[in-house]
Amino acid sequence: MTTSFAAFVRTVRQTPLRELWRLPVVRQLWRYGLVGLSQNAIGYGLYLLVTWLGLPPKTAVSILYVVGVLISFFGNRRFTFAHAGSVRWAMVRFFVAHIGGYLLNILLLLVFVDHLGYPHQLIQAASIFVVAGYLFFALKFFVFPRPKAV
Repeated sequence: MTTSFAAFVRTVRQTPLRELWRLPVVRQLWRYGLVGLSQNAIGYGLYLLVTWLGLPPKTAVSILYVVGVLISFFGNRRFTFAHAGSVRWAMVRFFVAHIGGYLLNILLLLVFVDHLGYPHQLIQAASIFVVAGYLFFALKFFVFPRPKAV
């Protein structure tokens, strides 16, 4: 089983293209996608609603991000990564990873909305995918790692 990012990259590079779908990491990506799509569809809908009602975009993200983090932890811990380790330490690492995701989200809004003038709705939609990619690898290798073989 893949235990490090380097081993992950090596496994993917050595697997023929037609066989990639059989890798456990591809099944994890599908499951991660299901959890994430459900969570983000609801979150983005709520984001559009509360910003339409007058809540500033960064305030809306700050509130809704916390709700999404909790849904994601429980959905991904068992369903995506089948983690059987300490819930407490996994949750601590999960929140650390999500602080990084939150900061990345805010940075994208600051740069592309505040400095470059793009519509916040478009940037937040794109941010969902950027942050999701970062978080998949953070969850796989930092939050819910497989135990190392002895």
